[in-house]
Amino acid sequence: MLFSIIFFGLFFGVFVGLLLLLARRRPPYAPLTSRPRVSILIAARNEEATIERCLTALSRLNYPAGLLEIIVADDASTDNTAAVVEAFIKDKPQFQLLPVRHRLGTARGKGNALAHLCRAATTDYFLFTDADMAVHPDWVQTMLAAAPEGVGIVTGITTAEGNLFGRLQGLDWLFGLNLICVLTDLGMPVTAVGNNMLVTRAAYNSIGGYEALAFSITEDLQLFEQVVGQGWGYANIIRPQALGVSVPQPTVHHLLQQRKRWMKGAVRLPWQLGLLFSSYGLFYTVLGWPSLLTGSVVLSLYAGKVLCQTVFLLITLRQAGHRENLGVLLLYDAYLLAMSLAVLAYTVWPSSIWWKERRYHWAEG
Repeated sequence: MLFSIIFFGLFFGVFVGLLLLLARRRPPYAPLTSRPRVSILIAARNEEATIERCLTALSRLNYPAGLLEIIVADDASTDNTAAVVEAFIKDKPQFQLLPVRHRLGTARGKGNALAHLCRAATTDYFLFTDADMAVHPDWVQTMLAAAPEGVGIVTGITTAEGNLFGRLQGLDWLFGLNLICVLTDLGMPVTAVGNNMLVTRAAYNSIGGYEALAFSITEDLQLFEQVVGQGWGYANIIRPQALGVSVPQPTVHHLLQQRKRWMKGAVRLPWQLGLLFSSYGLFYTVLGWPSLLTGSVVLSLYAGKVLCQTVFLLITLRQAGHRENLGVLLLYDAYLLAMSLAVLAYTVWPSSIWWKERRYHWAEG
C-alpha cells in the first residue's frame, strides 16, 4: 500500500508539473528579417499513392518560388512514384527529381537517399519532410525563424488524419512530440523527427553528412545526436504554422512495423523520457495489482489519469491549431494501452523490421 501511495503521488505530481510547463506561454521567435533560399528534401520509395498530396502542399507554400529548391529523391522505387513526380513537376521549375541508384559511403536505405539529397542541395538550409506529409503554407518561414545563429536542427509538430484509427495515431504523434518539446524547453536534448525537420548546412557538414554516419534505421535520431554533439543548438516547436499532417498507417500490422523500428531508436533516448514512458506502463501494473486497491480507488485513479491526459491533449491541440472531438480524446487511453502492449509483444517477437519495403534485422542499425 505504501508503495502505491508513493508511486501514484509521484505519477500525478509529475503529470501536473508537465501540464503547468505545457501551459506556459512560449515566447515567440523573432520574425525573419530576410528570406534565404532553402532546399526542401523528400526521400521517396514506392510512394505513388501519397507523393502528389505532399507535392501539392509544397506547391502552395507562402514563400517565393524562386527561393525554393524542392528535390524529390526516387529511391529505386518499383512502382510509379517517378512518373507521378515527373507529371506533377513538369511546369514547376522549383521542383527536381533525383534518381538514387548507388550508395554513398556507409549510408543505406533512406539514409542513402537523404545523403544524395543533401549533396544535390545548393542552399544553406535543408528542410526535410516525408512523401506522406502535407505541411502548412507558412512552414518554411516558421522553421527558419526557430533557427537563429547557433541553432543547427529544428523539429516541427506532426499529426495524422483520416478514419478513427488514423486520428488516434494523430493524437499519439501530438502527445509524444509535445512531451519532447516540454523536455527540450527544459534544456534536455531528446531527438529530432525527420518528417518535419530543418538542418542547417553548416551543422550537417560538421558531422560529415549521412554518408559518414554508421548505418541506422532511425537516421533522424542519429543525425540529431551527432549535430548536438558538435555543440549546435536545437529546437522543438509546436505552433499551427509548423504542423505537418501525415497519412496514417492503414492497418494495425503496418503500425506495429513502424513502431518496432521506433523502438530500436527508443533504447537510445534520454533516461528522462524513458522514465516517463515506463511510468505509464507501471501505472496499469500497480493499478491492477490483485487486492492492492479497492474498486473505488482504482476508478478514481484511472479517471484522474484520463483527465490529466485529456487536458494535456487539449492544450497540445490548441497550440498546434488542430481540432479533435472529446469522444476521440477519451478513447485515446484505451488505444494507448492496447497499442503499447501490442508494440511490446511485437518488438520482442523475433521478426525482421520492414521499412520502405526493405528488410532489416534488429541487430543492425
